[in-house]
Parts: sequence; C-alpha cells; structure tokens
Amino acid sequence: MSQPLGKILVVDDDEDVLQAARLLLKKRALLVHVEKNPEQIPTLLKNESYDVVLLDMNFKQDVSSGREGFFWLDKILELDPSAVVVLITAFGDVEMAVRAIKEGATDFVMKPWQNEKLLATVSAATRLRRSRIEADRLRERQRRLSADLDYQYQDFVGASAPMLKVFDAIEKVARTDANVLILGENGTGKELVARALHRRSHRADEVFVTVDMAALPETLFESELFGHTKGAFTDAKEDRSGRFEVASGGTLFLDEIANLPASQQAKLLTVLQHREVIRVGSNKPRPIDVRLICATNRPIYEMVREGSFRQDLLYRINTVEIRLPPLHDRTGDIPLLADHFLGIYAKRYGKAVKGVSPAALKKMEKYHWPGNVRELQHMVERAIIMTESSVLQPEDFFFAAIQKAEEDGLIFDSFNLEDVEKLVIRKAIDKHTGNISRAADELGLTRASLYRRLEKYGL
Repeated sequence: MSQPLGKILVVDDDEDVLQAARLLLKKRALLVHVEKNPEQIPTLLKNESYDVVLLDMNFKQDVSSGREGFFWLDKILELDPSAVVVLITAFGDVEMAVRAIKEGATDFVMKPWQNEKLLATVSAATRLRRSRIEADRLRERQRRLSADLDYQYQDFVGASAPMLKVFDAIEKVARTDANVLILGENGTGKELVARALHRRSHRADEVFVTVDMAALPETLFESELFGHTKGAFTDAKEDRSGRFEVASGGTLFLDEIANLPASQQAKLLTVLQHREVIRVGSNKPRPIDVRLICATNRPIYEMVREGSFRQDLLYRINTVEIRLPPLHDRTGDIPLLADHFLGIYAKRYGKAVKGVSPAALKKMEKYHWPGNVRELQHMVERAIIMTESSVLQPEDFFFAAIQKAEEDGLIFDSFNLEDVEKLVIRKAIDKHTGNISRAADELGLTRASLYRRLEKYGL
C-alpha cells in the first residue's frame, strides 16, 4: 500500500485476536495500540488521536448481544465525534450491522477475518478519517476567512431610519431559508447584507460562496456554476464541482444577477426549480441544498417589463426583498461611518488621527456620494494616508464632484427640483451671454418652452 494506515487502536478481550491484529497491522500502520479492557478507551483517546478504532462488539460480560459494543461505540463518538470506528464480532448479523452503521460505525467485519479484507477495510477507514480531518480543516479555514472578511464590518454602521429598516429585515429573514434579493446602488453594502444573513442563519457554520455574475464569461457559466466532468471540453482535465455543489449545505451569493443573458437565466431557473445540477458532460443529476441570495444594482423590475429578465426567475429569487438606501438618503450616518473608517485606517497606517472636523463633516454631508459607502471608505483611507493633521480637515478630502460643481457654479442649497431647474436655466443663459436660442438648445428645450420657464421663475 502506498500510504500507511495511520494510527490504529484495537480493543478486544481476546488476547489471540489482539496479537493477530497487531502482527498484521504493525508493518503497515504508523502506530498500533491493542487493549483488552474497554474501560481504558477514554484514557487512550485522551492521550492519542487514532485514525481508526477496531472495536469488538461483544465482551465477556455480554457474549452475543453486542450491547457493550454499542455502548463503547457511543462513548468513542462522544469523546471524538470525527472518530472512525470499525466494529468486529463473531456473532454479527445483518440487523446488527445496519444498526451499527446507523449509530455511527464506519464498517463492520466478522471474526475470523481474511487478512486482505481487514487491511482493505482499515485502509478505507483511514482515508475516511483523513478526509474528515481535511473537511474540518477547510470548514474552520472558511470560518476564519469569513470572520476576517467580516471583521471590520462585524455589524453595519448606521442609526438612520432607512438602515434600521434594513437591520429589521435581516433579523426577520436570516433564520429562514427564504431566497433573498438585495437591491441597491454600487457601494451601498449588498455583499455585507448577504454575509450578515449567512452569519445569522442556521447555516452559519457552513460555507458562504460568492459568484460575481457580471464577471462570469458566458462560455464558462455552466461549468463554473454547475461543474463539469473530465473530458467534457478541451480544458476539462478532471471532474470539478460547480459553485452550487460547493455551496451545498451553506449559502450561495449570486452578485449582479441581472447581468445574466436570457439563455443563462433559463438554465439557472431549471436548477432552482428542481434543486439539482447536472455537470457539463454528464447526465446524472446531483441534488443541492443551498440558501440562495442574489443582488443587483440594476432596475430589475424595469428589465422584466422590457423582457430582458425573466419574470418567473425573479419570482424564484425574491421571496424576500431588501432595498439598501444610497448614502445621500442617510446622511445622518456619515459621522458614524467616517469615525468607523477613521479608526480602522488610523490603526492600519499608524497615524495619530483623532477625528474629523465639523467643517469636514458638513462638507461630507452636502456631497451627493455617487459611490456611496465604498466611496466614503476610500476617501477616508486616502485622507488618513495624506494628512499631516491630527484632525481631518475639509482639504484632506478629495470631493471630485463638489469641486467640479463649484467650478461650474452649480452648488445646490437644496434638491427641490424647481430650485435646481431655476439654477440650471440661469447658468445656461449666463454661459451663452443671454442668447436664448443657444441656451434653449443646450438645455434640450424649445425657445417657447424656455420662455415659459423664464416667466415662471421671474428670470
């Protein structure tokens, strides 16, 4: 055998059985411990991590029923839930074997055994143990990675009424398996909502898999999401699980779902309806169990009306809908967000920056924030890096849109549409030195329409 059998513990009250097992296994295993008294099992498991436990079903006190074997099977699994236990007995039958497997045993062998059969059984059990350890390691790694990714956003920052509605929606839906559609502009935190839903769900200890649908080439859509078999296409060198299979048991987050072409929408709908995937190159359906969360910044309801997004797919993905407000609709959260990001980046870059000045905050609250919270985050990070002050001032921030508006003389004291229109008309007339025809042309109006507005606003 190419790989050693690992660390083996054999527990049996028959000295001859222990001797035979030790002689057979010691040349192939990393370690073989034999024990006659099952009462020593807790101590042995405390002192060593065994890959396989070979456990007799029947000891002297109970010759044929297997009750002691089941008792110690339960005890072993209580002490080490990932233990791999193979039960051995001379009095086994099908009913006992089935019960043993149901109660957590990996396999069941009869005495007297055939050496090759026992070696094959222990070899398979060792591989199972290693796969369990690797799965636990990957699960822990995923948990830690998710914790690291979520650390600086352990909870959303915000106390405004729009964000309180979002928090309330998250709490209500998180512990269900309902599909969720998250709507919001770029930079509003759609992935953070998805991660918060996952963290608060009963799937929190399972994987969170994210797919950027906008970045997924159409030619790789099926392979990436549903998997493929070896030889299914030129570069398919081996069987590969798709994202749905990888996420099974956990949460699958499909970002920018509205970017899917019609043909891919139909394939995705089929998977969601049947809750199974078929790998490219295979005809065998594979069941999946995912909690689906989707997000988009596009007007998906308008897309349905236009026919560019399937209505039946929309019904499938938005059992619950969560809308994230743009930052300019929750300006009261800006001081909290600025302080939050300041704490993160001052520590990261070793800068003794203590806060944001009232003047800078006032300017931030007037800014429209086309990039939303992500833009604010980057702006604070840049300010921390560049500042020489202990308190961030207005000049530490690069308000590109505000600066451009100032250059054009288009600073709005309010977002009342009539006030904005009046200001824009005045600016157009000033630009063209009173030439109504040119001003109307730039504004996209007829001369008559512009005259009516001039009269309306008393210009």
